[in-house]
Amino acid sequence: MNAPAAQARIPAGIWALGFVSLLMDVSSEMIHSLLPLFMVSVLGASALAVGLVEGAAESTALIVKVFSGALSDYLGRRKGLAVAGYALGALTKPVFALAPSVGWVFAARVIDRIGKGVRGAPRDALIADLAPPAVRGAAFGLRQSLDTVGAFVGPLLAVALMLLWANDFRAVFWVAVIPGLAAVALLAFGVREPERHADGAPRVNPIRLDSLRRLGRGYWWVVVLGALFTLARFSEAFLVLRAQQGGMPVAWVPLVMVAMNVVYSLSAYPFGRLSDRVSHAKLLAAGLAVLIAADLVLASGDHWTIVLAGVLLWGLHMGMTQGLLATMVADTAPEDLRGTAFGFFNLVSGVAMLAASVLAGWLWDALGAAFTFYAGAGFCALTLVALALAPRTTARIADRGSRIA
Repeated sequence: MNAPAAQARIPAGIWALGFVSLLMDVSSEMIHSLLPLFMVSVLGASALAVGLVEGAAESTALIVKVFSGALSDYLGRRKGLAVAGYALGALTKPVFALAPSVGWVFAARVIDRIGKGVRGAPRDALIADLAPPAVRGAAFGLRQSLDTVGAFVGPLLAVALMLLWANDFRAVFWVAVIPGLAAVALLAFGVREPERHADGAPRVNPIRLDSLRRLGRGYWWVVVLGALFTLARFSEAFLVLRAQQGGMPVAWVPLVMVAMNVVYSLSAYPFGRLSDRVSHAKLLAAGLAVLIAADLVLASGDHWTIVLAGVLLWGLHMGMTQGLLATMVADTAPEDLRGTAFGFFNLVSGVAMLAASVLAGWLWDALGAAFTFYAGAGFCALTLVALALAPRTTARIADRGSRIA
């Protein structure tokens, strides 16, 4: 590791953004770790309905990011959009507690994910703006790691409250409102956005054809890889349903998400730091290999020990790859188009997420759980083929001075 990289420090603003993500994930995962069971056992939904709700919700979030990212580039400001997105997510939490039908859950999930979409690309672009290039991978890994701490603290709280309150889903959903509001307050008062360089040029639409051409071939290959990867990793709601198949008591099922997110949290920052020094292609390929192993383990049976092993592998692949993909987007996009770049990356991934979750739900209902995980492994193999064909500049940006800025 070179001297500048060793001396660079992660700015305080990125730590604050990490804790904002932590608090919001506590709020969200208290609900999401229970939501598939709530829909199936309380509202009478099918696995296909769960897939449709999850796919539509997550794909909506990813699609909205293209517009919020482009708007942040146009305005030259990112924090205001991020605050608005987190506020929208926090204010939708009470709807889950009030929901009398799957339709209400569907509406709440979609609106909540619109909030995620509004904040996602501006927040990621803000991290890229704040982080020195030598520690950009570490910065994305740190935010992802703190985010994932919230993702296992949330289900732990859900388990404790479900045991305390005799499986009262709605009471747990009400408690989830509190950390969501705390996240909004921390972002509003605890993060200072850096000044953007102003050269007097008039504002232009960043989604123009000329702007998109500036993103370059390397960036668009990252978009293709991200889409294929999204097809391979459908909604984690199906991990919860797999655990339930093995006869695990309802109150304990959220521990599946706890186990996954503990591994995810512990691995995201180390692998983020590693991505600043090694081949992006090799690290992404290793993550895909781990996901294939997770799928094959989960397809092999539903005993709790098998499900736990598969879930732990799933969490490891998340830690290896999620911050890495964000770093690859940041490294291949011009500085003034970072918001747009993250937005288009997530637009394409959003379409893939919808297709993946609907397909997973259909396979689950029609052919069984095993076929769902075998299909995921197949898409992993397809992503590995695409990675082998990617241009060298996409797979590895070795020299900091050769980054596309």
